[in-house]
Amino acid sequence: MRQVKPDRRRKPLIRLGSPLHQVYEYTLLLVGSLLIALSFNLFLNPNQIASGGVTGISTILQQLFEIEPAVVQWLVNIPLFILGLLLLGGQFGLKTAVGSVLLPFFVLLTRDLGPLTENVILATIYGGIGVGAGLGIVFRGRASTGGLDLAAQLLHKYTGMGYGLAIALFDGIVIVTAGIIFTPEKALLALIGLYVTTKTIDIVQLGFKHSKVAFVITRETESIRQAILYDLDRGLTELSAFGGFTGEARPVLMVVVSQTEVTRLKALVKSIDPLAFIILADATEVLGEGFKQQFSH
Repeated sequence: MRQVKPDRRRKPLIRLGSPLHQVYEYTLLLVGSLLIALSFNLFLNPNQIASGGVTGISTILQQLFEIEPAVVQWLVNIPLFILGLLLLGGQFGLKTAVGSVLLPFFVLLTRDLGPLTENVILATIYGGIGVGAGLGIVFRGRASTGGLDLAAQLLHKYTGMGYGLAIALFDGIVIVTAGIIFTPEKALLALIGLYVTTKTIDIVQLGFKHSKVAFVITRETESIRQAILYDLDRGLTELSAFGGFTGEARPVLMVVVSQTEVTRLKALVKSIDPLAFIILADATEVLGEGFKQQFSH
């Protein structure tokens, strides 16, 4: 694989691992945890929406035994973190420990704010969005709020069950229990909340903008390469390939473009070689010059 455009990448403003970057990541952990806590107290908990996780467990136990949700979250998070540390090693790190303590603290701090709405559908949707946004921000800080994620990792290690399936299993148990303790309708709403949370995490992690990656197979390789580099002003990579039928060498040009540039790229290629073969696919996230900047190592 050969890069055919000079490297014009700029150095990132914050270097990965630097003290400033550490401050940035802990700030994301703090902001994300606060947002999760606010969503829990303003939307989910007052309306008895237990959409999985330790926060869902705390909602159920508050209903059954009138235990403060923050206390339940500490009682579950901290032992799980210690158990994970003993059985899985030190992979969790300081930020997971901080997140396991910080989220319940914010839940306790904001417990008296009261619900913003008593409409359970609105509470489910906006609570799910808030939790998903908070978790996405925490994940962008390469951190965790602990909880059932750690339990899922333990189950994955000692049973061989897939990590995603383990997460779904724990969340499913919480939601089914909520359906028994509250009403089946609340369990159905919790499923909606979990779905909204998952989708919001994806948006926060990956953004709204999706780029496209194009693979161009043509006999006019050099002309199209020049047009992409200088007319479209996009870098590209030339891949070595061979025709499956002819066995002839047939270079493939790979270029990543924004959605607004797709039509222009197709028109540019077809104007040079009407017989060119173009394959377009979604590129969920692109890091580098002309797209998102990333922290350097």
